[in-house]
Amino acid sequence: MSAKLMVEVTSEVSPSTVALATAARQTGGKVVCIIQEQKLDKPQKVIEETGLNDMVEFKTGDPVDVLPNYENIDFSLVDCKTKNYDKLIEKLDVNPERSVVVTNNVEGRKGVIGKLKKVENEVKIFSTKHPMGEGLEVTMIESVKLGTHSHGHQRGKTNRGKVKLGAKSKWVFEVDEKSGEEHIYRTRK
Repeated sequence: MSAKLMVEVTSEVSPSTVALATAARQTGGKVVCIIQEQKLDKPQKVIEETGLNDMVEFKTGDPVDVLPNYENIDFSLVDCKTKNYDKLIEKLDVNPERSVVVTNNVEGRKGVIGKLKKVENEVKIFSTKHPMGEGLEVTMIESVKLGTHSHGHQRGKTNRGKVKLGAKSKWVFEVDEKSGEEHIYRTRK
């Protein structure tokens, strides 16, 4: 989807952080990794060792306070073990033209639909929950008015571009039987 602004809310840097940084390098975007506690020595070292430190911006603090600094987020990965989950999802300012919100550890929680900013009548929302780990929800948002895509950016800075939405696609979920790794990806039909 050529995501330009990706935001991860997590308690620690994980393989997902590295995967998002790798994707950001491919799309020319960036990853904002919001970590609640100031445990940045190890995470920054991991990212530096992978050569992706120019793709990731680390922010520490309460995600509910940090998240409002970013708008039109194209892709977000939110660990729902964080405090104030409902407030956090409400602060998530997704790109209403086209975005993906992945929430993990959602077992026993209501989904994100109805809580996201800027998601109104002229938007299609597809959401699915998977029983992976302690639950995973993938929510895809797409404007009914196909044809343009506004790239995410930090508040106060403008970075808009137009990208034609391509052929229809489908989401694929696979589990590697040997390693137990879970893979979700999008393919064109």
